[in-house]
Amino acid sequence: MNRRDFLLNAAATVFGAQFAPVGQVFAAPVLGQPAPFSIDRLRQKAKQMAGHPLRNLKAVLPKPLKDISPDQYRAIRYRDSEALWGNDNLAFSAQFFHLGFYYETPVRAFEVLDGKAREIRYDPNLFDFSGNSFDFSSLGRQLGFAGMRLHYPLNSPGYDDELIAFRSASDFRALGKGMHYGASARGLTLGTATEQGEEFPVFTEFYLERPRDSHTMVVHALMESESTTGAYTFTIRPGQATITDVALTLYPRKRLQSVGIAPLTSMFFFGANDRVGVDDYRPAVHSSDGLMIWNGAGEKLWRPLVNPKRLRISSFMDRNPQGFGLMQRGRNFDEYQDLDARYELCPSVWIEPVGNWGSGVVRLIEIPTKEQINDNIVAFWMPDEPIQGGAEFSLTYRLHWCYEAPVQAYPATVVDTRVGKAGEDERRFIVDFLGTILPTGADGRLQADASASKGGITNVSTRRNEATGTWRVSFDLKPEGDGPTELRCQLKSGSQILSETWTYQWSE
Repeated sequence: MNRRDFLLNAAATVFGAQFAPVGQVFAAPVLGQPAPFSIDRLRQKAKQMAGHPLRNLKAVLPKPLKDISPDQYRAIRYRDSEALWGNDNLAFSAQFFHLGFYYETPVRAFEVLDGKAREIRYDPNLFDFSGNSFDFSSLGRQLGFAGMRLHYPLNSPGYDDELIAFRSASDFRALGKGMHYGASARGLTLGTATEQGEEFPVFTEFYLERPRDSHTMVVHALMESESTTGAYTFTIRPGQATITDVALTLYPRKRLQSVGIAPLTSMFFFGANDRVGVDDYRPAVHSSDGLMIWNGAGEKLWRPLVNPKRLRISSFMDRNPQGFGLMQRGRNFDEYQDLDARYELCPSVWIEPVGNWGSGVVRLIEIPTKEQINDNIVAFWMPDEPIQGGAEFSLTYRLHWCYEAPVQAYPATVVDTRVGKAGEDERRFIVDFLGTILPTGADGRLQADASASKGGITNVSTRRNEATGTWRVSFDLKPEGDGPTELRCQLKSGSQILSETWTYQWSE
C-alpha cells in the first residue's frame, strides 16, 4: 500500500485543510431530496447488490484531473467556508476530497437526519483550484467526491482539527489528541500476500448522521468489491485516545478464503533492531515498531517489526483473541530526529474484539521496502473457517487510536530490541524491559527464559541498567539450518512470569 495518501494529507495540513477557525462564517454544500434511510435499509441494499456482478467503480475523469501531478492535486483544497455543519454550532464538521491523480473512484456522501438521507451534491465551487493553471470551470456537478474527512476541536477549542479521514478503497485513519497521522485501518482485506493476488474493497457511499451531541459521530458506509458487498457503521468518539466502534455485515458473492478482518496497515523502514545497510541521519523511521497480541489464553505477546529482505508472513494461532494492534512504543523525539514526520506522535492502533471471534490467526505481513513512502506492514484477524458465498457475516470490534494499548499489562513490557553480530556465526540480541514493580537493585532475582525453535542460545544474562531504570536481557543465537528461527523471551522470578512474551523471527 503506497503512502501517498499520508503525504497528501500531510501537505493538506500545511495548506490549511486541517484547521478551520471556530466561528468562521460558513456556507454549506447543496443537499438533494430526502429519502428514507436506516442501517437495515443499507444492509438490504448491500445484500441485493451481492446478487449481481460488481459494477465498474472507476469514473472517466476529465483530462485535467486524470493527468494531474501530485503537487497539482495537493493544490486542490476544500474550502473551509463550505464545510458541512460548519455554521450550525456543532462540534463536528465534514469536508470532502476531490477526484484526480490516482483517485478515480467516485464516492457519494449523504447527510442523515431523522431517518432521512439527503445527498451532498458535488460542486466544483466547494473547492479552491487557485493553485492550478487548469480551467476547472467546466467540470460540471456530476463527478462525486474521492472521500471525506471529519473535523473536531481535538486539541484546542479554537480550531477544528482533522479527526478521521476516509479516502482510497476502504482505508481510513484517525487521530487522538496531539497525534500525527501514521498507521491506518481498512474495512476489509481479501487475498493479501497470496498467489491469487489482492482484491481491494471500496467504500462507495457514506451516510453521515447529523451529530446529536458534542462527543459522538456516526458514519455508515456501503462497501463494494468483486467478491463481496458490505454495510458498515462507524461510531466515532474523539479524545486523548479516539475510539471507533465498527459494526460490519458482509454479503459474499462467493467463498471468501483469505479474508482479513479488522485489518491495519503501517510503515516500518528501519529501527534499532533492523538497520543493516541504512545510511540515514535518523536513528529510526517507522510509524509502528511492533505487533502486540493479547491472546485468548491471556498471554500478551510483543513482536518487533522488521523490513525484511523478502516477503515475510507470520501467523499467531488463537481462539477468541482479546486484542491485537500495531503499536508505536518509541515516544521520544530523540529516537527519530524527524521534524516533519514526528514519528513519536504517531498513534498506536489497538483492535478490541466484541464478542467471541472463534478460532483463527492474527496474521502479520512484512513486505520489503526501500522507501518510507510505502505501507509495508499489514496485520489482521483471519478466521479458520472461510466465509461462505451467499451467507451473511456480521462482526463488531473497537478501534483505539491511542498512545498505549488500553489493557492491563504485565509488570514489565519490552521497550527496546537491538540485534547485532556476536561472533563468527552468531547474532546477539538485546531486549530491554521496563516495569514499575521489578526489582530496583542490581541484585534483584530475575531470570530470563529465552528459547529458540532451532539453533543454540548461549550467554544469557539479565542485568539492571541504572542509566535507564530498565532490565536488559542479552543472549547469543547460533543459527542452524535453512529457514527462519523463532525466538521467545520472558522475565521470571522463580515460576512467576513478570513480563510479556517477546517474540522474534530471525532469518539470514
